[in-house]
Amino acid sequence: MIWLGWLAGVSLFLLCWKQISDNTMWVFVEDAPRQGADLLSRMMPPEWGYASRLWQPLWDTINIATLGTLLGILMAFPCAFLAARNTTPHPLIRSVALMIIVSSRSINSLIWAMLLVTILGPGLLAGILAIALRSIGFVGKLLYEAIEEIHPTPVEAITATGASRLQVMNYAVLPQVMPAFAGISIYRWDINIRESTVLGLVGAGGIGLQLNAAINTLAWDKVSIIFIMIFATVLVSEYISAKVRKAFI
Repeated sequence: MIWLGWLAGVSLFLLCWKQISDNTMWVFVEDAPRQGADLLSRMMPPEWGYASRLWQPLWDTINIATLGTLLGILMAFPCAFLAARNTTPHPLIRSVALMIIVSSRSINSLIWAMLLVTILGPGLLAGILAIALRSIGFVGKLLYEAIEEIHPTPVEAITATGASRLQVMNYAVLPQVMPAFAGISIYRWDINIRESTVLGLVGAGGIGLQLNAAINTLAWDKVSIIFIMIFATVLVSEYISAKVRKAFI
């Protein structure tokens, strides 16, 4: 059975490789190093003077990520409690909450942005809502799993005092899940900083608009400075999120 498993795995790999090979133009792949080197030469040196025009779009990008994360957390928090087996009031409500979480997770933020730009028009609002709708599934799933893994002893102790359901949630459940909730929220904000940088490619505001314009006009020296600013922003957000997670957890 082990050898049969290896044979099936190798066969599947060869089949997939054949499909990829048949649909790949290898003449372009062979020329890729030269094209990459040529593109890199066009990006150097970066147009540092263009950076002064990027601070406002960069600030918009950070706002998209921050406001979208906050809005997503506000919607995901109650949804997680409704989805957890040990806190949901009814199995039917749990099914609806799980469907919301799965629906959010199954659609990428860029696709959400495309849909919202079509509905609301281009701008920051579409980007904020796209980040929020994507964050619901991420925060909701991790949080409801944390709720289901809480220790039952505090819940039983508070319940034995005759406390109401709301009091049990407040004094037995929340203290156990709040550290995990804080870590999940900060981690999602860190992810959203990265995702919000590309939402402008579909008209959802932020620095992605300038990136799209620079690529369309073949202004590669401007593209390089945009990349540098995005990279620096991600590094700063990573540092901040690590410090905040360490403080909470």
